[in-house]
This record gives sequence, structure tokens and C-alpha cells, in this order.
Amino acid sequence: MTRFARLVLVFGASGLALQPVTHAHFKLLEPAPWLIENDLGDPQKSGPCGGTNTDWGTASGVVTTAVGGGTLHLKIHETVFHPGHYRVALAVNSPTELPLDPETKTRPSDRGPWSVSAMVEMPAQIPVLADGLFPHYTRPTRGRSLPEPWETDIQLPNINCEKCTLQVIQWMAEHAYMNPGAFSYHHCAHIQITADPSKPLDDGWPTEQ
Repeated sequence: MTRFARLVLVFGASGLALQPVTHAHFKLLEPAPWLIENDLGDPQKSGPCGGTNTDWGTASGVVTTAVGGGTLHLKIHETVFHPGHYRVALAVNSPTELPLDPETKTRPSDRGPWSVSAMVEMPAQIPVLADGLFPHYTRPTRGRSLPEPWETDIQLPNINCEKCTLQVIQWMAEHAYMNPGAFSYHHCAHIQITADPSKPLDDGWPTEQ
């Protein structure tokens, strides 16, 4: 178990299944997203990086620069509350290198498959940088959105990457299956990483093409 990711189940809080269904939304505030977001963070349903079946979004053209082996500040705002957690992953050459959405345990419902729990990588393994972030199951007392953004620093690998894709997804507990998106919402950002020459390069990451 020490050499491999330990997968753990994250369960929704009891009683949430009795609450009305809501569709969560979040905005990626930092780093700047690669699609232009509206006030709710849309379009964000389709994996791996947002859009919908009918709207693939408009590119922002923003590329964030970062130093390998350092940290990248992550800041998100959940504009429509829903219980769940977040995951961050990194692709070096193409979004096709990003992992599949979290494996989800479901139960039957009158709305089809209903999310019960998800697998979380502990510790995170390439290409996942952090998993199980910002777990939350308490509904805000006022309004639909959480009152304050969540933020943290994400450790970056010491690699060179002209245009990496940083993916941030929100996995939702107690939610009906969506098409597209299944049980997750998606945002991405373009990151240019320059390795810190004072540190060794990190092994295991794809070679930049």
C-alpha cells in the first residue's frame, strides 16, 4: 500500500438524499480558466475541461506562468452549493492525459443512477496533484452559494511544460447522473511551468512533446 495510491470512499452526509435536487456550479478564480465563465462558472459540465453538449465555450487565451517544484495558488467559488469535494490534476501535453472522473458508487433512484460515494486517491498519484479537497456537506444558511471562496496552494512537479493543462473538478454527492458530466463539473487552466534548476526534475511525468 505504501507504493501505490490508497483509494478511500468519501460518503455524502446522511439525510441529504431527502433534500431537493440542485445542480452545483463553481467558478475557477485562480489560476485563470481557459474558458470564459459566466457568473455561475458555466459552461462546465463536459469533461475533461468544461463546455456542454451544445456549447464548448469561448477560449480565454490566458496562460498562467509558474515555477516547477513550487506551489500554485488555487481559488474557487462554489456559486451553487452541492455536497461533495474537489480534485486537481495536471496534463503535460494534452487533456487526453487527464484521469477519468472519480469512480462513483451509485444507488438506483427514480431519476436514474444516484451518487453515493467516490474514490479518492490518498496519496495522490500522477497525474493527480490533490484529491478530496474542500469536502463539504453543510448547506449555506443564506442563499444558494457558499459565502466565501475556497483557496489553497497546490504543489507542482518540477518539470518543464510549455502549456500544461491543469484540471479542477467538483465531484457531487447525492446527485443524479448527468449527460454530459456524470457526477462532476469541470474547469481547466493553461499553465506554463519552468523547472527550478536548483532542484532535480521529478520522475514519472510524461515527456514534453
